[in-house]
Amino acid sequence: MFFISMILVCTSCTEKEARRPVSKNKSYTLADTSEQMKKINKIEEAKIKRYISNDSLSNYIASPNGYWFQYLKKVFEISDTPQKEDVVELRYEILNLNNEIIYTKEELGIKTYKVDKEDFIPALQNGIKTMKVGETVKFVIPSYNAFGLVGDNDRIGINESIISIVSLINIK
Repeated sequence: MFFISMILVCTSCTEKEARRPVSKNKSYTLADTSEQMKKINKIEEAKIKRYISNDSLSNYIASPNGYWFQYLKKVFEISDTPQKEDVVELRYEILNLNNEIIYTKEELGIKTYKVDKEDFIPALQNGIKTMKVGETVKFVIPSYNAFGLVGDNDRIGINESIISIVSLINIK
């Protein structure tokens, strides 16, 4: 027993070497994240511009709010457009840049939306305010102006640009 105690005392007094981490993780700064987002946005913009150039029969307008749109049905009469706190009824659908339907207008149904007072797709929050009752507009929207980095956690993926075709039914 004495012999075992001496071995334990001798081995416990030896200097221990510090363990090294298995892998070194780089810490990211806000500047790194910002640069990464700029790269992603450029890639998305290139995809959208390619989509628009392939649809050469249509005339898309670049919005200062970061999306593109075209009128599928334009109302030329002078009439009101939705204002802040108006309640609008609209029908819309969502597609990807391959024109594949993600959400049909039937499954989304008629949406009642209080302008600038409810959470909705950011580009459509702005775009709806330019529409007149009876108009149908096709919006081409980069992810940062749609469902962002995470998508909708269902059918819309991360950093996915979308197309939304919106018909304004009524302004209350």
